[in-house]
Amino acid sequence: MQRLLYPKKVWTAVIPVREYENMMEKTFIHRLFTLFPKAIAHKLLLMWMFILASWVIYFSLKDHTKFLFSLRNSISLNHWNTFRNSTYPEAPPNPEISPTETELRIESIMEKLDQLIPPRPFTNVSSTTSATHSRATLLSPRDTYCRGDQLDVLLEMRDHLGRRKEYGGDFLRARIFSPALKAGASGKVTDFNNGTYLVSFTLFWEGQVSLSVLLIHPSEGVSALWRARNQGYDRVNFTGQFANGTSPVFSKCGLTLHTTAELCKYLDYRDQEAFYCLKPPRVPCEALTHVTTRNADISYIRQKEWALFHRSNVGVEIMKNFASIKVSACGKNKNIETKCRLGMKSPFPSGYSLKRKWIAAFCKQIELNETKTINDCLKRKLIYLMGDSTLRQWIQYLPKMVKTLKYFDLHGVGPFKTHVLLDAERHTLIQWKKHGHPFITQSLFSVKDDNYIPREIDRIAGDKDTAIVITLGQHLRPFPIKIFIRRAINVQKAIERLFLRSPETKVILKTENTRRLFDNAEMFSDFHGYIQNLIMRDIFMDLNVGIIDAWDMTIADSTNNIHPPDYVIENQINMFLNYIC
Repeated sequence: MQRLLYPKKVWTAVIPVREYENMMEKTFIHRLFTLFPKAIAHKLLLMWMFILASWVIYFSLKDHTKFLFSLRNSISLNHWNTFRNSTYPEAPPNPEISPTETELRIESIMEKLDQLIPPRPFTNVSSTTSATHSRATLLSPRDTYCRGDQLDVLLEMRDHLGRRKEYGGDFLRARIFSPALKAGASGKVTDFNNGTYLVSFTLFWEGQVSLSVLLIHPSEGVSALWRARNQGYDRVNFTGQFANGTSPVFSKCGLTLHTTAELCKYLDYRDQEAFYCLKPPRVPCEALTHVTTRNADISYIRQKEWALFHRSNVGVEIMKNFASIKVSACGKNKNIETKCRLGMKSPFPSGYSLKRKWIAAFCKQIELNETKTINDCLKRKLIYLMGDSTLRQWIQYLPKMVKTLKYFDLHGVGPFKTHVLLDAERHTLIQWKKHGHPFITQSLFSVKDDNYIPREIDRIAGDKDTAIVITLGQHLRPFPIKIFIRRAINVQKAIERLFLRSPETKVILKTENTRRLFDNAEMFSDFHGYIQNLIMRDIFMDLNVGIIDAWDMTIADSTNNIHPPDYVIENQINMFLNYIC
């Protein structure tokens, strides 16, 4: 009985209110018609009174206080969104993942890396690994090897006094090559953590093949680099240029600034990214327009450790007791039939170079060296290149491959402005944009069109004809590894958001190039790049993305240049086209 009576009580309580409102409405309308007798005025007034009556009834039945508050709130938020700096939003709108979880992921990766790179004792150079005294021994040697065979070499490491090393951790680089064939490939190094290593080579081509194993850094040097990297942010000086009428004002900037002075804070709360500048007197923080950098005269390598990074001690060939080997066909001609596609696992080595052409070892590449073929591939494509100058090389080389691609001037100053290529007839657009802080260059670059890669990805709607290429690492080598890990995690989350709204969008990761062995080791050693490659592969392992292994390519070709020659760039682009076409 109570169930039936409850609605009835509510209904009878509402009827008198409505009757009263209807009576008031009729009386008001009658008075208005008396004042406005003309037919047109009647119609207009009827429309106006209908809206007014609906409004009155709504407020009598709803909690109008909440409605007004929500309305005022939405207006104020829209106003704020219009004027705030979109590059560094001030508040995280309903973040999908808490910062605490990101911090836990960072710490978990750090624990793995600390186990991989344990501290090594260092007293003097004589007790460190010596390439000259170490030995490389060919296992199961033969007179002739067959194409496709695996060749194994055992390394026995000794110090400068000839004593056996009892622990691993040396940073080595292994390579096979045939200069006459312009061929090369990386070798895989397995560390047994007792002073011995197994280096495995896949014999990809026929002919005379030479072997090389370089000791880039002894384990004691690796330990010193790892300790030093994670101690400070101030190896690079950032200088911000603030607009102030006709005379710009310059101020110190950085990823962190230890000072009590007033700071301009350029923050991305959602992704926990930050950049700071000392606030110039009487100049607003929004007036920051450009940034430039210089390497600081600061080091966290101990003075006696610097001997490990002298040119004579970096990249030294380990002595070997064998000459080149001969590789024959032996009737083996196994062709890979699976076409290169996104999501495929890239092994190491991922391929080899022959006659300066890159050949993938895990998928079948389509030859795309004719302009018409490439034009057909690029038709109606939107391609976004996000990263550093090693990816900017692509947009500089593409017009040489495809004559119909023309530069579109977006204005801007310097080499690090946004670059755009257009083919209006085929509706193709290719854009390169530098990644956000930290960006290291002596050239003055604009920060007004700057953004972190995750924010750039968030701005792309995506579809089956959209492709994104990302490279990250060279500019982060001089900073604590947590900066890189956080950025990689943020990029991963942005890609996941992209795939939710557009699973057909194609995403390709280009790993770092190797660079000169004798650059400032503390800041730019390839050891830092190697660790960052391991992190990238771990974080992006389960995503449906393609991998362009520039690390492997540049080792195979032994370019040792952060900006490799055109034939390497063409090989990288061909691999990209195979993923998207």
